[in-house]
Amino acid sequence: MVGEFLNVSKTSTNTEYMNQDERFMLRAIELAELGRGFTHPNPLVGAVLVKDGVAVGEGYHLAPGKPHAEVVAIENAGKSSRDSILYVTLEPCSHHGRTPPCTESIISAGISEVVYSIKDPNPDVSGNGAEVLRQNGIRVREGVLRSLTEKQNQEYLKKVTTGLPFVTLKMAVSIDGKVSRERGNKTVVSSWESMEQVHRMRSVVDAIVVGIGTVLSDNPLLTVRMGVGKRRVPVRIVLDSNARTPIGSNIADTKDVPTIVVAAESAPAERVKRLRERGVEVIEGCGMKRVDLHSLLRILGKRQMTSVLVEGGPKVAYSFLKENLIDRMVLFVAPVAFVNGPALLEGSFQGFELERFVFDSVDFVGPDLRIVAYPEGNYCGHEGNSFALRQRSIAPDILV
Repeated sequence: MVGEFLNVSKTSTNTEYMNQDERFMLRAIELAELGRGFTHPNPLVGAVLVKDGVAVGEGYHLAPGKPHAEVVAIENAGKSSRDSILYVTLEPCSHHGRTPPCTESIISAGISEVVYSIKDPNPDVSGNGAEVLRQNGIRVREGVLRSLTEKQNQEYLKKVTTGLPFVTLKMAVSIDGKVSRERGNKTVVSSWESMEQVHRMRSVVDAIVVGIGTVLSDNPLLTVRMGVGKRRVPVRIVLDSNARTPIGSNIADTKDVPTIVVAAESAPAERVKRLRERGVEVIEGCGMKRVDLHSLLRILGKRQMTSVLVEGGPKVAYSFLKENLIDRMVLFVAPVAFVNGPALLEGSFQGFELERFVFDSVDFVGPDLRIVAYPEGNYCGHEGNSFALRQRSIAPDILV
């Protein structure tokens, strides 16, 4: 495995059947994965410089303000950059941001050809980088392993094109579709291996969302504690229309991890005041009597959040699905049966049909079955209130 969230070895086509473009672009994609959890709000980008069929320099974007992947690869290659081919997962930038334009470094290095996988939809970049390179006599090609790179950067692509964060619904269920042994009973459904995988998922998102029901029944921490080094510290968000979050709960302790309670306009002012005095941020006005999820996602987008992990219970899952706000679903199915427990989704299905999903990958995590699915379709873009990347790829096991 190259990087924790991109398992090329398990699902990819054997590289001996790839052409040179595919082999070196795949290497660039592997390198890009090393930045996962660190580059927010920037995309994941990897680059490889190739001369006479041999890689002479590699690089990836590590963090905002740090050199871009192309620049790192050029620095590593040194004089070997001249007359080489640059393979990079995203179109090189041509504008001044926190760092100088990558196109300037590419031109100065004497690189003869640039092959990139996908165009950057950022209006400051889109098409401009390629055009600058062409104007300076550099050959430019696009589209190698496009579907894999689109999936790798699905969070960034959605945020740039829609202004909204990419939403993943994570649920742990029994083999008969129940989320706990009985209602109101805190039940450990998943295996240790699955729980470790969930903590890895948490470590690369901007926010974790649960409902007040989960807070009252489970008193969760919603922190990253297992199986990963230091990456992100996701904000904990509670959907709590009436501001009932107990000030003595784990989630109200904001000493190390921030918490946002999202309340309706009708929430009692005294409860809101107590939470704020405790250090909890309270967002009011997301709906009159209940939280408006569309408004919430717009607010999170304006705060430059690119990825949200929904870990709420059946009612929260139902609410996001009903509004077609789920971009990806990750289910951990345990080999146990909770016959009398609450079901995966809770709500009235009268009057509408839930969006159909297609399986992207199915595999084992310890004794559990992990299913990754996307809303049905085959596009990359914004459609109504839902965004999804439905492309199959040679290495589809990108978990986050």
